[in-house]
Amino acid sequence: MTGPTFPSDYDYRTYNERLEKLIAFRQVSLERDLERLHAWLNAEHVLPYWQLNDPLPTFRAELVEKIEDEHLAPYIGYLDHVPMSYWECYWAADDVIADYCETNAADQGIHLLIGPAEYLGRGYAEPLVRAVTEMQFCHPETDRILTEPDVRNETVIHVFEKCGFEPLREIELPEKDALLMACERAQFQQHGSSGNETRVSADTGGDGQ
Repeated sequence: MTGPTFPSDYDYRTYNERLEKLIAFRQVSLERDLERLHAWLNAEHVLPYWQLNDPLPTFRAELVEKIEDEHLAPYIGYLDHVPMSYWECYWAADDVIADYCETNAADQGIHLLIGPAEYLGRGYAEPLVRAVTEMQFCHPETDRILTEPDVRNETVIHVFEKCGFEPLREIELPEKDALLMACERAQFQQHGSSGNETRVSADTGGDGQ
């Protein structure tokens, strides 16, 4: 099956044959995404886990800081060209997570949220996590991806497990009790790295993931 035509500003894109949908990611733009992300972070299903219901001016400053951070890259995730998720890809050695486990310089990490509630419970989370993990593994020196979902979020933990992430232990982060999880490159490949997806293009450049 041939995928659709894509805008040029996607950093990574892949066509999921099972969903029959394009999955794509582009880095966050303050002008395009400020109000969108502020609305998502104030959504009822997001607030318990992200706790970033700050006023818009405060959130704007926080988003600028994330965009300018050399150790983190924020992304908007798309399904069939519709923005519907937010992702933070970061270098684990430069993150607070490094205080809880040994990290290599090229280890990466993931934070995520699904924005519009209508995308919840429809089987999209697993293909999205697979796609963003595959994007991170495009960096040739990255052999491990870490994540630390809230221990209460059993749904997300299950999704990560299906994508090859293994629980390491529970940890107490400043903002939450979390389950530290890791996915080695070999584990990811054994779990079907692309999940019946056909890669269309990847242009990650290895910057700030």
